[in-house]
Amino acid sequence: MLEEVIERYGDMLFRICIVSLANRQDAEDALQETFLRYITRAPEFNDTEHEKAWLIKVATNICKDLHRSIFRNTHMDIDEVGYFLAAEQKDEGTGILEEVLKLKPKYREILILHYVEGYKIREIAQILNISTQAAKKRLQYARDKLRVAADGDGGSKPPSPSASKEDDEG
Repeated sequence: MLEEVIERYGDMLFRICIVSLANRQDAEDALQETFLRYITRAPEFNDTEHEKAWLIKVATNICKDLHRSIFRNTHMDIDEVGYFLAAEQKDEGTGILEEVLKLKPKYREILILHYVEGYKIREIAQILNISTQAAKKRLQYARDKLRVAADGDGGSKPPSPSASKEDDEG
């Protein structure tokens, strides 16, 4: 049973942890703690989506806790993070990855859940235990910060309202 859960969700959870923590050892610790809580708490799930959402929420909460720890080593080479996210594209995608890693964890989480894992705003709000409006705002803020970084203008241009309504609402 546990082996199936690790096989099904391990890579996804590790990607979330590695982006959130930017440190391989901490990400591995967070992943291990996530599965430990899965074993010790033995929660009942309605379906696989409920199980997946629970695991994501636990992993993101553990990552937040690790961020609060003063004993964390916060450095990881950007190429190593890129390797875990998209090994075949790490050379061309490192610039945007550097910008994502500069964001606060709550903005990195929402980008990963939406763009990498494919969750809709409504689902992200439930996973992170925030309102749908807060999830929309966080995603928009993260997009705007990345857009400004990509433009390289230091924020002199107002953010464009080009984010599709479909992305934000569902």
